[in-house]
Amino acid sequence: MSIPPVLQTLLTAPGPSGYEATAAAAFRDAARAFTDDVRGDVMGSSTARVPGTAGGATVAIVGHIDEIGLIVTHIEDSGFLRFTGVGGWDPQVLIGQRVELATKAGTVPGVIGKKPIHLIKADERSKAPEMKELHIDIGAADGDGARELVRIGDVAVIAGAPVELPNDRAVSRAMDNRLGCFVAYEAARLVAEAGGAPGDVVAVAVVQEETSFGGSTTTAHSLRPDIAIAVDVTHATDAPGIPEQELGKHHFGSGPVIERGTNLHPVISELLIEAAEAEGIPYTLAASGRSTGTDADALHTSRGGVATGLVSIPLRYMHSPVEMVALEDVHNAAKLLAAFARRLPADVVLER
Repeated sequence: MSIPPVLQTLLTAPGPSGYEATAAAAFRDAARAFTDDVRGDVMGSSTARVPGTAGGATVAIVGHIDEIGLIVTHIEDSGFLRFTGVGGWDPQVLIGQRVELATKAGTVPGVIGKKPIHLIKADERSKAPEMKELHIDIGAADGDGARELVRIGDVAVIAGAPVELPNDRAVSRAMDNRLGCFVAYEAARLVAEAGGAPGDVVAVAVVQEETSFGGSTTTAHSLRPDIAIAVDVTHATDAPGIPEQELGKHHFGSGPVIERGTNLHPVISELLIEAAEAEGIPYTLAASGRSTGTDADALHTSRGGVATGLVSIPLRYMHSPVEMVALEDVHNAAKLLAAFARRLPADVVLER
């Protein structure tokens, strides 16, 4: 199974939180293949609507288009760039990475460096590095040369193309959460291909999840969906060191993860489970006792409340340049959400 072309395009488009324009444009361009109702907003979030056929509930399927990245905070007179993270990074995974900086003049390549191990004292070698100890080297001879290319506030992403591995697995940066956006796109496309659902189905690619839930907050307010399903990633628990007894059994190939919990509407969770079982789609269950850490936390409290569900895709090596997914889980997530939307009764009762 190859990486679908739309997902490939989304994964290669840079888009750290607050700077998602390129990735958002890729989502909108793809969505125009199945609907004419494609829109953006002042935040940078995107919607693609498939009209309903029976006056049913409007269902928003929501992924976040932003990824974690880096932002330049200081340019030294020596020409080296200091930076901080956009979103949550483990500094250890940054050392030695190649990066691409998005600048006013275009893309500028660089590398992340630190003091070589040969020069680190023996008693300090076991200590994890801090981000303030790292720098970006763009090959500038001095500060003036660096400032001609880069400005404070320019952002960077890790350089590297997606890679296909055996057993239908794929590796890339930004799987979190271009996968959710692809699933939203694909589910809406499947609904359109099948002739629609009882109510409108809106594929949504929101911004700024990694930093503020800004996109889901504002889009839910303006869109006014009756139902919202957040689509994100979760930790695959078939990798070394991942505590299955704490997180649940979510292995590659076991399908999308349907979450139940305090922020999630029980009717929506049950309807997702019913759709999966009726369509023969594999799935696992997860539970959350407080917040989910996803856009669902913002969606469900919009205006007078939105009936919200959460579907996640098992992912290895989250928040790293080598995030890995099983592509069959991605396709099954899209099939599940398309089936959910098409099976949803036009008169579904959400009050509780």
